[in-house]
Amino acid sequence: MQLSRRRTLALMGTGAVATTLPLGLGAVAAAAAEDPYEPLLARAAQQLTGDDVDPDDPDVAAALAALDKQAADWWDKLDRSAGRKALWSDLAPATDPGMFGQSYTRLRTLATAWATPGTSLTDDTAVRGALLDALRFLHTTGYNDTRSESGNWWFWEIGAPRALLDTSVLLRAHLPADDLTAYLKTVARFVPDADRRTNSPTLSETGANRADKAVIVALRGLLAGDPDVVALARDGLSDVRDDGKNSLFQYVTSGDGFYEDGSFVQHSSVAYTGTYGGVLLGSAGQLIALLADSQWSVTDPSVKVLYEAVERSFVPVLFDGVMMDALRGRAVSRERARDHTDGAATASYILQLADGAPQSYADRWRSTVKGWILRNRDTPYLRLVGVPALARAKALLADTAVRPAERLNGHYVFADMDRVVHRRPGWSCALSLSSKRIAAYEAGNGENLHGWYTGDGMTYLYDGDDLDAFGDNFWPTVNPYRLPGTTVDTRTRADLGTAPGTGTFRPKNAVAGGAVLDSRYGAAAMDLIADGSTLRAKKAWFFLDNAVVALGAGITASDGRTVETVVENRNLHADGAPRLTVDGRPQSSEPGWSARLADARWAHLEGTGGYVFPAGGPLRALREERTGAWRSLNTGADTGGSTTPVTRRYATLWFDHGPSPASASYAYVLLPGATAAATAAWSRSTPVRVLTNGATVQAVESPRVGLLAAHFWAAGSVDGLRADGPGTVLVRRRDEGITVAVSDPGRTGTTLTVELPFPVRRVVRADDTVSVSPGRRPVVTVRVGGSRGHTHTADLA
Repeated sequence: MQLSRRRTLALMGTGAVATTLPLGLGAVAAAAAEDPYEPLLARAAQQLTGDDVDPDDPDVAAALAALDKQAADWWDKLDRSAGRKALWSDLAPATDPGMFGQSYTRLRTLATAWATPGTSLTDDTAVRGALLDALRFLHTTGYNDTRSESGNWWFWEIGAPRALLDTSVLLRAHLPADDLTAYLKTVARFVPDADRRTNSPTLSETGANRADKAVIVALRGLLAGDPDVVALARDGLSDVRDDGKNSLFQYVTSGDGFYEDGSFVQHSSVAYTGTYGGVLLGSAGQLIALLADSQWSVTDPSVKVLYEAVERSFVPVLFDGVMMDALRGRAVSRERARDHTDGAATASYILQLADGAPQSYADRWRSTVKGWILRNRDTPYLRLVGVPALARAKALLADTAVRPAERLNGHYVFADMDRVVHRRPGWSCALSLSSKRIAAYEAGNGENLHGWYTGDGMTYLYDGDDLDAFGDNFWPTVNPYRLPGTTVDTRTRADLGTAPGTGTFRPKNAVAGGAVLDSRYGAAAMDLIADGSTLRAKKAWFFLDNAVVALGAGITASDGRTVETVVENRNLHADGAPRLTVDGRPQSSEPGWSARLADARWAHLEGTGGYVFPAGGPLRALREERTGAWRSLNTGADTGGSTTPVTRRYATLWFDHGPSPASASYAYVLLPGATAAATAAWSRSTPVRVLTNGATVQAVESPRVGLLAAHFWAAGSVDGLRADGPGTVLVRRRDEGITVAVSDPGRTGTTLTVELPFPVRRVVRADDTVSVSPGRRPVVTVRVGGSRGHTHTADLA
């Protein structure tokens, strides 16, 4: 792509001034009147380096020091010799897409340090010259418009072009016009628009990939001074080319994107709010901010979908700013992108979006983020983000008019991505399910090699007093065969994802999901059909005010191997030795201790909470130190982990169902945050009763709150509650009335008829899918067909 004459002259005219200003923005004011591109390019540069920050501020100084340390290290190791084959010895050969892709990323870091006041490389002419030379080398050797894609498409169409253009934005006042023209021609070759995958032209881009490409196209258009290309980028967000079919500003009912229930899916079947969802939020928000108040402003009224997604999709899955791992897919295997890091990035994207959002949204978002920042002292937000995000965060913390929001409470069923989140004042529990619709895991390109059981009902317990349970080297050290909440065949598994490209595994079961009542209580179920095994199980969870009840029935296998159900596998960190008490008796705190507890009724782990076993054992317990390395989970070209061993301690509780069990079962109750005394009292008083735990019905009752909750695997009855087919039913009876919630998480039925065990006089309110026949034995009929597992409710009297 050729630069416009006006753009070439503008670039030539800014060089002299920019030599005295690290950001190269000296000509912005003079050029703004006649050049619509330079002010936006200056804005793009500020998005990379920050603006109006105080280098004497301790937090800013720490961020600058971190940037400086990384950049200085790469500067020292940069090969500047004439006969070099690569820019860095560990990124050779430069012809390989993974190698030139990562090389551009490092050059961006160097350019950012050069353009940011307060680093050892700031405005260094040697650094600037080496950067210009390095860009020419990569263009000649690795990334140019004469080459065809090979390896991972992402490096060609997103990773390399984005880092190249970011670097070009920072160096634009010094880039020779011929060099910039060549770079833009290369980017145009591989990212002509945001609409299509270049290496597969019939594939429409969706979700995060479309958002990323829209930013790339916009930067290309601004650097080239081409108004049509900038417009093409803006229109890519709304998918003008295909009449909005793949617009980022819409609710989808299948495939990639945001769903009305708060789900977010990428790669067709992966629950990905925590990574791809965050990338979409960040890139779309960045482009909206970049083009604001220009002739290319984003004016699509449907952008409100992105605004609504903040509270529908993101806020429920962030606990004090920690992104729940159940929503991060294969990214859990990335050493440099743990849950705190992805959470901080998402918080930054929310604050960025708040700058241009209607005040009614922005005020709530800022209050929420402020609460996260103030509560998370384990890994402070201000130490996780770079200089650009600090200005917003510091301003937010200093603004006394913004009151920090309390933790979110409630129950959330994300039916369209097989995830459940239960939130209480001091803790949260996330449930990761899978089905023939939603993948149990994604692996590929060397990532997530041990993700076998992460979608088999893994239960993530987040405690406000320990926000690092999953972020503190959990994944390389935990026993991947004993993930909390899962029922597993103990067969040895081969590493996943060693072949190029990404792939997913979707099991054959239909049932995965549940129902929510009064936005407070919930029930969920999963029909476990194990991968590569004859193991089958009916699993159900019931979520109450201070407890989670987990039931399993019909646990059957015929392979001759032991089957286990894991109650807990808690990360005790490097040297933790919390007291474990079982039925009032303290157990050993030494690593290596194990026990067979034939008839345990309750257990308590100091600092975590209590566990009650309504049906007793046989329970197994273990304390162990486990050592692993991130490299064993991730060998990716740009995400591979280190080989450095890390060691963490674990406390594990599990049911041993023995080899080839026949209709085995289990029942346990999680009491997060409970004391040992409260756990013992709970086990004696049983405020929640397990009514039945079979392969037809699994149900519990909480008389204190008037709640009866059941999952029906087939037509059946329990305690007077009847259903004529499979489904999840919750009923709550109080003096002020009766509430009913019904769903079909298997999505197999058309209608579900439920008979209640007590009289109903009238209908106060009901969804239009619900009809009620009042009387002494009232009948509730729900049209569940086509509802994709979502909850139907009615209020009765």
